[in-house]
Amino acid sequence: MRFLPRAFAPVVAPVIAAATLFGCAAEPDPPQPVVAVSAEALTSLKTPPPVVPAEFDLPPGVPLELTDIPGYTAPTEGADGGWSRPMADSSGTFSWRLIGDPDSATPLAWGDADDFSQVPGVLTFRGNNYRSAPTYGQAEITQKKLQIEWAHPINTVQAFGSIWPGAGWTGQPLLVGWPEQTRAAMGLAEPFASDPEFVEVLYPVFGGVIHRLDLRTGQVTKPAIEGSCPFKGTASVDPRGYPLLYAGQGLPDRNGLVCPWRYRLFDLIQNKEVAGWEGADPDSPRSGWGAFDASALISAEHDYLIEGGENGLIYKVRLGASFDDASQTVSVAPVLTKVRFKGPVSDRYGIEGSPAAYRNLVFTQDNDGILAAWDAITLTNIWARSVGDDADATIVVEPRQGQVGAYLYVGNEIDQRGSAGITNLRKIDALTGELLWQHDEPAVYDEKTNGGLVATPLLGAGQAEGLVIFNVAKTSASGGVLLALDTTTGTVKWRRDLLNYSWSSPIGIMSTDGQQYGVFCDSAGMMHLFDPLTGADFDAISIGANTEASPAAYGDMIVVANYSLKIYGVRVH
Repeated sequence: MRFLPRAFAPVVAPVIAAATLFGCAAEPDPPQPVVAVSAEALTSLKTPPPVVPAEFDLPPGVPLELTDIPGYTAPTEGADGGWSRPMADSSGTFSWRLIGDPDSATPLAWGDADDFSQVPGVLTFRGNNYRSAPTYGQAEITQKKLQIEWAHPINTVQAFGSIWPGAGWTGQPLLVGWPEQTRAAMGLAEPFASDPEFVEVLYPVFGGVIHRLDLRTGQVTKPAIEGSCPFKGTASVDPRGYPLLYAGQGLPDRNGLVCPWRYRLFDLIQNKEVAGWEGADPDSPRSGWGAFDASALISAEHDYLIEGGENGLIYKVRLGASFDDASQTVSVAPVLTKVRFKGPVSDRYGIEGSPAAYRNLVFTQDNDGILAAWDAITLTNIWARSVGDDADATIVVEPRQGQVGAYLYVGNEIDQRGSAGITNLRKIDALTGELLWQHDEPAVYDEKTNGGLVATPLLGAGQAEGLVIFNVAKTSASGGVLLALDTTTGTVKWRRDLLNYSWSSPIGIMSTDGQQYGVFCDSAGMMHLFDPLTGADFDAISIGANTEASPAAYGDMIVVANYSLKIYGVRVH
């Protein structure tokens, strides 16, 4: 990440030529599949990680004993009460210190992705603890077309002498199929309160407002929550179906109103903030910037939240949340434990991507290019490695089939390395931090608008299983590339050069016939419906302006907001 925080990206982005922001420029000819990769592109291909012993094969959701993880070594305790270990792949030391009690007696661990939420929908960034499900359910897709069903107006905000229109990165909506008792407690307007098929859109945006809309029609379900300060990242809804929303503040200025950095917890019954904590944390290694763009990872079973701050801290929060549907009240009383950490080159600090988790292992990346694995129970670091540059795209976890273990798909930006940089797309063993393969993609350094991987990758499913799709920005002055890599070897299966770059994360929608369809949005305001086997478009429509935010989908409805000052509901059919 450049010296200025990502919050400043729209300072320049809105003045890009109108044809880029608002136009409907034609895309190049459909891409041709590529079946080989050069030695220069595939810079590292290693053998698969060692097979985990059979006795290590635990049921989903059971924590891993750290001493059973292949290659794990205990950290070194320092005189200051902190801990350290050697970096996994380079010289130097990674160190950390706990502030507070991590509650090591609670076996905090996540199960399979399908068990993340107790209610249907997309309740956090990319939908689950693996960050692999930005869509929910299936769509009947026969015509392979996109159609705008509704548009809801949103406002703009002025901050730091610039205009921030609509919604920005990562800006994904939350789509929630509330249980009957929660709908009743929230006092939703009819017919939504009594409709068992009702799905609510919850959307915090730049204007400091959390919009509440009906997925199918875009109608207001309850007055918007005035959050006071601008939101930039993605919120989370409590996966127990409790009417609680967790949203980090993205900017400290709203039209001249200075508001202190804060992570905010909202009661969706009362429609107001009821708890939170300050981003200008005295324990932070970074001064002057306390935003929270990351989408919190919540354990429904254990009542805990994990969040990374742009202030350089990791927060483990006992929520103390409860919901009484009889009295129609909800409460939350957060108790914080913090992790302060440092690598051999740490000087920027700050976590912008959302934490991901496999069982009790939590994974983070930061502005200094440190990819780290943590034990959620004790907050012990398991391993840490350098990825070579600022890394803001959220990590995607893929569990190993048939045995314990997982893989991570990660990438970095063109930032600290300047014009000499190349985006590195990698597959990492989640237990050991070992590099399994790496693909290098040339990209352009842009001081104002980050190039490289800013979007979260998409795992192929259905006919596209075995592919991971990356959306790389600024591979030219204004363009980008969409490419699919083989998950086993890292070889390029297809690539598509884009006329307009994209920070927006691609999503995959499953059709009722078992086929996967890809969707991504770009800086020219185009939404593309594409074939994940080739990258070619089935359809593309204009949604008006630069779309940094990432869409989410429920059934056949896609929702996203952008610089056009609108939230769009788009149907795929």
